Amino acid sequence: MLAAIPFPDISPEIFSVTLFGATFALRWYAVSYIVGIAIGYRMIAGALKRPALWRGEPPIAPARLEDYLTYIVIGVIVGGRLGYCLFYQPGYYLTHPLEIPAIWTGGMSFHGGFLGVVLAVIVFARRNGVALGSMADVTALAATPAILLVRIANFINDELWGRPTDLPWGVVFPSSAAQDCAGVVGLCARHPSQLYESALEGLVLGALLLFLVYRRGALKFPWLTTGVFCAGYALVRFMLEFVRQPDAQFRGTDNPLGWALDFGDWGLTMGQCLSLPMFLFGVSLIVLSRRR
Repeated sequence: MLAAIPFPDISPEIFSVTLFGATFALRWYAVSYIVGIAIGYRMIAGALKRPALWRGEPPIAPARLEDYLTYIVIGVIVGGRLGYCLFYQPGYYLTHPLEIPAIWTGGMSFHGGFLGVVLAVIVFARRNGVALGSMADVTALAATPAILLVRIANFINDELWGRPTDLPWGVVFPSSAAQDCAGVVGLCARHPSQLYESALEGLVLGALLLFLVYRRGALKFPWLTTGVFCAGYALVRFMLEFVRQPDAQFRGTDNPLGWALDFGDWGLTMGQCLSLPMFLFGVSLIVLSRRR
């Protein structure tokens, strides 16, 4: 290892209190979800208050946004947890079903949360008789702040780190698993892939969506914003999987690169397998929107 950045001394817990023998802690991970959803809420409210952004009237009145937020929060939590259990550790959770609701132990999948939000948007739109494409678009617009903050929280939690690297911005993560790098002498520096994802999936993609909506009138073309979000996130995630350490359950002596699908000389990680259909779905929505 030629050079590396030491891991910052930031506790995953903002503070903790002990009451009646039980310890309660407020963690950066939970706050990232709360703040990200709150920012997204304000972004949706702002878009709904600007009729000029839409072709016709906005899909719902701002006063109904709180009801919609309830659907989204449930979709994120339930979808994210079930997605992790089914995509990443199905064998374990099929034999330990009582642990599926235990979200406080960790384990959330973005792609599962995405599917949960998709279902939440569909249910809300059908129950309230609003335009599905427009609701999906305004939701996609507001999704990136939470992605940005949650990935930073992943970094603080010392989880989802990248593969070993000798680049000067590699980070020496403190967990013993992160320092276990075969063939590396001394401390093991890794790609801070959480920060890569935060910057590209959150900041860059979010800026692109804001530009399309407020400068190019993307909300006037139903499904366009949703398509750009899906294709953009999937493309970035697929590429970053090359520097992101695969989950431990996919790695082994016969599969050191952690491929979920092995084609012999090459393979795909689980993140790439889930991103491919998302990318195709996003491109299809973009083409459909532009043709209309």
